[in-house]
Amino acid sequence: MNLVVAEVSRFRSSQMARNASWLVVGQGVGLVLQAVYFILLARLLGPIEYGVYAGAFAFASLVAPYGPLGTGTVFLRYVSSDRDKFSSYWGNILVVTTVVGGGMVLALAALGPHILNPASAALVLLAAISNCVFAQIIVEASRVFQTFEQMRTTALLNLLTSAVRTLASAVMLLALHRATAWQWAVVSTGVSGLAAMATVTTITVRFGRPRFSMGIFFRHSLEGVGYAAAMSTASIYNDLDKTMLSHYGMNRDNGIYSMAYRIIDIATIPIFSIRDAAMPRLFHLGRSGLGASAALAHRLLRRGAALAALASVAMFTLAGVIPQIVGHAFADSVLALRWLCLIPLFRSVHQMTGAALTGAGMQNWRTGSQVSGAVLNFGLNLWLIPLCGWRGAAWSSLATDGALAALCWGMVQFHLRRRETLA
Repeated sequence: MNLVVAEVSRFRSSQMARNASWLVVGQGVGLVLQAVYFILLARLLGPIEYGVYAGAFAFASLVAPYGPLGTGTVFLRYVSSDRDKFSSYWGNILVVTTVVGGGMVLALAALGPHILNPASAALVLLAAISNCVFAQIIVEASRVFQTFEQMRTTALLNLLTSAVRTLASAVMLLALHRATAWQWAVVSTGVSGLAAMATVTTITVRFGRPRFSMGIFFRHSLEGVGYAAAMSTASIYNDLDKTMLSHYGMNRDNGIYSMAYRIIDIATIPIFSIRDAAMPRLFHLGRSGLGASAALAHRLLRRGAALAALASVAMFTLAGVIPQIVGHAFADSVLALRWLCLIPLFRSVHQMTGAALTGAGMQNWRTGSQVSGAVLNFGLNLWLIPLCGWRGAAWSSLATDGALAALCWGMVQFHLRRRETLA
């Protein structure tokens, strides 16, 4: 019996390693494509138009994760243990994301002119369609591949989307040399729509047709909202600064800061790949309690922290090449990137420890930490951005991710010690 358990454990570990490898390899190639796309887009738009674009899309991203109401994570949790439930849970993802996301599109389009500067506000409708509907369908659909541990397909679809975006930006740069934020928003939204259609078609052909279940929706609605709240608060502290820079009309500052922040996001992709590959296993182990999921999370953290530290050193050292690559108009992004370069290290801590809490059914604790981070981020941005522009946004981001790392780590340790005491 022990031999069988050991063999099953080894299989699961090897499967998780293969999934993580596919994500990391796929994301590695994707990193190259995103880097090329990023360079082309910066040269196509310039810092001011890039700032206009970033402000509108950051504003739409603030609430976009609420669109699916956590149906993707609910799918991951329950279908991973009973794959016969696929059709109903998959149908719920599509219906809820389309209906709730559509409502958000209308609300954001109405609010945009009252919050953003006029240039960014003009892009909000496109940004909302792209972020609240198309992007969320793609994100939640990836949970299906996570559940069935087919990360290769996720990686290939992500690569296809990145390749199309890169090709589109290259064609526009060659044909127009310079483009407006509006022109790129139209193209970007079109690419997102095609990617969403391709993803839905692939899942339906491979696994079966969707079927909406009202009973399942209401049974797990509160749980799903909790997952959505956690994801939304993460969007708030990641995108609120760009929205506020747009609100104050600091389009150039927004372009400079968003350029550096985008590099940070790209550098963090391997960490998210490791976390995402491990989530089915964390949910499985979490049924035995936090101790089991935390043990795996701590092992993953050692790898994630090493990658993050390497990325931080590389970004600080190589930041000076930014003006040579994307243009001297982005020269201030060098300092911005050096300020922000510790964020991947902080993220490796709060993503892995937070995933341990989620896997053990303690999402409310993780959500609480993220709400605290969002409140801290808003307060710091409200104080620092009017005084210091993009520098204030950078200081706020560092403080927020650092505080989240300390808080999530502390929560896990607190509950583990409490469990030992009660035992």
